[in-house]
Amino acid sequence: MAHLTRRQALSAFSGLAVATLAAPHVAKAEAPLTFYGPPAAPSAVLAHAVKGGFLKDVAPGAVFKAWKTPDEMRAAVASGSMGAVVMPSYGVANLHNRGLGLGLLNVLTTGLLYIVSKDETLNSLQSLSGKTLALPFKNDMPDFVLRRLVAENGLKPGDIRLEYAASPPEAVQLLLTGRVDAALLSEPAATAVLIKAKSFFMTVHRTIDIQREWAKVAGKAEIPQAGLALTSPVQQKLGRAGIEALQDAMETALASAMADPKMAAAAAADALGFPPEIIAASFPTSHLCALKASAARADLEAFYDELARAHPAIIGGRRPDDGFYLV
Repeated sequence: MAHLTRRQALSAFSGLAVATLAAPHVAKAEAPLTFYGPPAAPSAVLAHAVKGGFLKDVAPGAVFKAWKTPDEMRAAVASGSMGAVVMPSYGVANLHNRGLGLGLLNVLTTGLLYIVSKDETLNSLQSLSGKTLALPFKNDMPDFVLRRLVAENGLKPGDIRLEYAASPPEAVQLLLTGRVDAALLSEPAATAVLIKAKSFFMTVHRTIDIQREWAKVAGKAEIPQAGLALTSPVQQKLGRAGIEALQDAMETALASAMADPKMAAAAAADALGFPPEIIAASFPTSHLCALKASAARADLEAFYDELARAHPAIIGGRRPDDGFYLV
């Protein structure tokens, strides 16, 4: 089986590296609002909303930036440096329950996790027993979801050897160089490795759809994985009418993005560090949406309950209260 050298992988994926996050700062009241998002597909909708002018009435002069790692993002939200941020839905619940005043505006994806491998026979969690799986961001959303699935499939911790990576591009590198057997990736990283591998005469397969595996556990394939959260100061700045207008604008931006993925992808490419054609190609498998938090409440609570079965602290010990759901 062909493998890339580490140098080749680094060179090939240098364009996919996550953009460096500029140091956040506490904005003055009159300063434009900065929206932050992860190096993942939901940020394409937010970046399109910002750059396409969909937020011009509710947040004039708004700016979009990508955050680099979950730890960096959580610290910035807790300190008040990030006030409007797309983040894992469990993280919003956790910070809300810890009294930080964070609320959820919407859900921007119902699941974008996949296991990819050069070995197409690794098409079940049981088949990964004894294998090594690359996984970006230890103790974050993909890690928590995987742990729940492993337990439900009768596997023990350690049956699948986990190789944690600092970023999705690093996990991709581990796979292409043959240092792991498979990788658990979010979109657009999953699509990126499938496309880029072909240029090295390799074939990488999308072997396991995590959403389908989740359906076997929870009864529904939808994973309300991430959404746009607002801190108390941003909520106060926007006011009730502004919060509702922001949600309306996000719904309009989503419709525009789905109608023209290439345009939306171009808005996000620089910040996310992925070529626009790869971001656009990932849309069909990203399950993008802009569901009001209240409309997604039942799915969110079911998801939180599943995550909290083993570790209630993941969501801050309890389901979030009514004030968590901003619209």
